[in-house]
Formats: sequence, C-alpha cells, structure tokens
Amino acid sequence: MEKTDKIKVLIADDHRVVREGLSAILKTRNNLEVVGEAQDGQEAVEKARALEPDVILMDVSMPRMGGVEATRQIKREFPHIGIVALTMYEEQQYIFDLVRAGATGYLLKDSDSAQIVAAIEAIYRGESLIHPSVASKILAEFSSLAQRKGKRPSWVEHDLTDREITVLRLVADGKTNKEIANSLNLSEKTVKNHVRNIFHKLQVFDRTQAAILAIRKGIIDLEPKP
Repeated sequence: MEKTDKIKVLIADDHRVVREGLSAILKTRNNLEVVGEAQDGQEAVEKARALEPDVILMDVSMPRMGGVEATRQIKREFPHIGIVALTMYEEQQYIFDLVRAGATGYLLKDSDSAQIVAAIEAIYRGESLIHPSVASKILAEFSSLAQRKGKRPSWVEHDLTDREITVLRLVADGKTNKEIANSLNLSEKTVKNHVRNIFHKLQVFDRTQAAILAIRKGIIDLEPKP
C-alpha cells in the first residue's frame, strides 16, 4: 500500500535549541509532522515505541544513551523506521558504527534545511541520503579494512541478475532511483522494482545496508572517492 499520510518525524537531540530549530524547519513543510522530541537516546527509544514515527533525526552524542546504541535498539524492534544521523564534523569516527547500527541517512549538523528535508523524504521512500564527506568516510573505512586484512573481499553466492548488480552498483554510488533510471534508460518504476528485488535477495531493509553488504561480500567493487 502506498503511504499517503504525512511523514511522522521524531527529533532526538540533547540541546533544546537544536530540537526547536529543527522542529520549526519541519513544521513549514505540509508533508511533514513532528510527532515528538527526545533529549537523550533512552528517551528516543521510548518515544519510538510509543509514537512509531516514520523517520527519526538522531543526534550522535547524547547523555544516558548515545545515538549509536539508540539506533541499534530502535532498528532491532522497528526495522522499518528510518533514522537520519546528525553529526558534527569531528564526530565522524562514529559513522561506521552508525552504519552497522542501521542508520540510513547521515548529515552534518551544519546542513541546510533543504538537505535535512530531502534526507527525511528520501529515507521515507526507502532510499538514503548521505552527506558527500560522510559517504567518502564510509568508503575509506572499507578500503582501510581491506588493506589491513591484506586481501580483497571474498565473493559471496547470490542470485542477483546482471541488471540488478548494475543497479546495486549505482545505489552504492549514492544515486537516486531517478538518477539510476536516467543512467540506464529505464523507468523509475522499473528501477524501484529492481531495488525491491535486491533488498529481498540480500535480506536487507534499505539502500545503505544493501550497498555495505555488497561491498563487504565482494558482489560489487567500488573505489574509494578522493
């Protein structure tokens, strides 16, 4: 069933001024609804259970429970909830942990309002939105892991078609469904079907998880971006 209601958003940040600022931005959009706020990770988990938002804006550094552990607990109970991690530039060491915890969007806190709204909308559509500097950090981490192991990722058995692998490679490169459709001369609906099949075959819930699994298992090979 297609979702037609407003996108329900929960804001988790330990600074009241940040929560109020984000809330003010989101309330200007007719398709978004701020359903609650949390001032730490533990409250974020509790509010997620009570409100079941579609998307959570999750601060990384919070008291009682940080964003990584809160993300891990929420995704374990509610894998369909999208989580956009908000980080400061100097907090990027947490990014790899956030990826493994299940966050699907990654933005720096100095991102403008349009980027924040775009990330929420992308996550709601089952896509992902990653700040360029964050994306390069993720790929660099995988490259570093491969070098430390002294070998390339091993191939994993799968039943993906050649077309699905092509689409998966573009997904891992951060392309949207529309961009993939234009690149491959396909309709967006066809691309969406390919992405859905990829998720099913790889047993993942979102684009970020699919990309990470594909890179880690050697299904696709991406060179780290400079």
